[in-house]
Amino acid sequence: MGIEVIEPQLIRNVTVVGDPDTTTRVVHRLLRDLTRTGTGVSSTVHWTTDHTDHTIRIAELSSHAPIVPLERSIRVADGLIAVMDAAAKRDPRLETALRVADDHQVARLCLVTGLDHPAADFGHCVATIADTHGAVPLALQLPHGIGTEFEGALDLLSLGEFEQVAADLAGSHRTAAEQCYRHLVDTVVDDAVIADLSGPCKIPAGRLHHRIRYLTQIGDIAPVLCDTTPWGAIAALLDAIVRYLPSPLHVCQPEHALDY
Repeated sequence: MGIEVIEPQLIRNVTVVGDPDTTTRVVHRLLRDLTRTGTGVSSTVHWTTDHTDHTIRIAELSSHAPIVPLERSIRVADGLIAVMDAAAKRDPRLETALRVADDHQVARLCLVTGLDHPAADFGHCVATIADTHGAVPLALQLPHGIGTEFEGALDLLSLGEFEQVAADLAGSHRTAAEQCYRHLVDTVVDDAVIADLSGPCKIPAGRLHHRIRYLTQIGDIAPVLCDTTPWGAIAALLDAIVRYLPSPLHVCQPEHALDY
């Protein structure tokens, strides 16, 4: 049997951290209906983003773990997905995990779950990220409704790329989405093109992906996504992992890139 050769730049080693029940559900969704290998707490999925195949290795980490192994696991992680509960007032252990990731410049995404709960508060989660560590939280999606009215997520990058998406949004949803899109652009684009921004479709999505990736990997921003269970697929999270989190080549010497 031949040995499969995987280009290191096409690998993403990801640690999912949060409440153990919630992280298990998220990882199960990441693995469901996808090619997977491995057993126990580590599994692998193969995912195609932007016409390129990638290998994503996923490990679970409970925020309830003892503090020393929790900190060590985060410190040596290539990239982190922090799972937040929109209905929870506070999760001190997850806040600790975010601080450790910030201290050691571990690139991270934040996934907000529980948006269909009556007590859900997406804005509170974003504020918690901002208050907990140095990275600026950057919403890439907005909840479409909240609590019992939650129907999924609005993708802000699609809003910028396709005028029809913006045209189909009604009332307050459209206003809020366009304001958040402009905030996204202001945060990640650092040149004079912002001054010429006359509508939400002026910045190519590819350019925004590049800037978001760069700022995520140096720890300046933490992209925030919505968990859309059961209203949508997990594709947006997998795409974000591939586009924004680093390959092993960006976090260690190339000769160690496969030693995970």
